[in-house]
This record gives sequence, C-alpha cells and structure tokens, in this order.
Amino acid sequence: MPDPVLTLLKYVFLAVLYLFFLRVLRAVWVEMREPKAAPPGAAAPVAPAARPAHVGPEKLVVVSPEEDRGKEFPLPDEVTVGRAGGCAVLLARDTFVSQLHARVFRRGGDLLVEDLGSTNGTFLNGKKVTAPVTVRKGDKIQFGRTTMEVRK
Repeated sequence: MPDPVLTLLKYVFLAVLYLFFLRVLRAVWVEMREPKAAPPGAAAPVAPAARPAHVGPEKLVVVSPEEDRGKEFPLPDEVTVGRAGGCAVLLARDTFVSQLHARVFRRGGDLLVEDLGSTNGTFLNGKKVTAPVTVRKGDKIQFGRTTMEVRK
C-alpha cells in the first residue's frame, strides 16, 4: 500500500479509538454522578377527590427475562430499582441496569416511576421516562433488559 494511504488509515484508526474511549468515559461518568432531582411540579398530584389516597398493595412482577419471570417485589411508599445492594428492587444480573437506575414512589395517592439518570433509560409501556410519570395497574415498566408489570 502507498505511504499516504497507510498514514490516512492510522489517523482514522486513532480517531475511532479516541471516540470509543470518550464513549466509555461518558458511560462511567453518567454511572458515577448523583441522580437528578425531579423538577418542581413535574408530576403534580391529582386532586384527592379524583383518586383514593392509597388504593392497595401493588407489586412489581417480572415479566421478562424468562429466568426471573414471576419474581415479585412489593411497592411500599418508595422503592429504588438497580444493581446496587441497597436497592429494594435488586436486578443484579441485568448488566443493562444502572447501579441506581430508577425509583417507584407515591405522591398524592398516585404511583409514579422516575428514571434516576440511568445509562440505558427507563421505559413505561414502551415510552422513555424523562420525568416522574404516573403508573397504573397493568402498566409495563422496563429497566435495562428487565420488564416488570404493576399488579395488585
């Protein structure tokens, strides 16, 4: 191969290598930073007359992956979801779940889910969660590669 072509290939290789390195650094940075606080009024509570205060003991039930199907997690007033040991919903085998991935909590009688700055995002019924959003019985929440359903 001619010298100029080899030189060009070297620069292209170095550029791709640096881009890969920057992507890895970004992923580590996102994983290590503090979770974002919800903006005030992002999910305003529904008026008390519209819904009862606490409608019952909901739980998260794993729908997929198959090896965890049927596993249940109770939903008290607030739970965190992630791979970290302190999470109430521990998804240690799902490498697409961040250490502190999301939280499910109650506000004004509603059950809400909020992404905590996870790398791969949280999805409610296939839509990406960007702010706290209301969750209802039968909704499917995806954390990494794990999909869960809200049941009573």
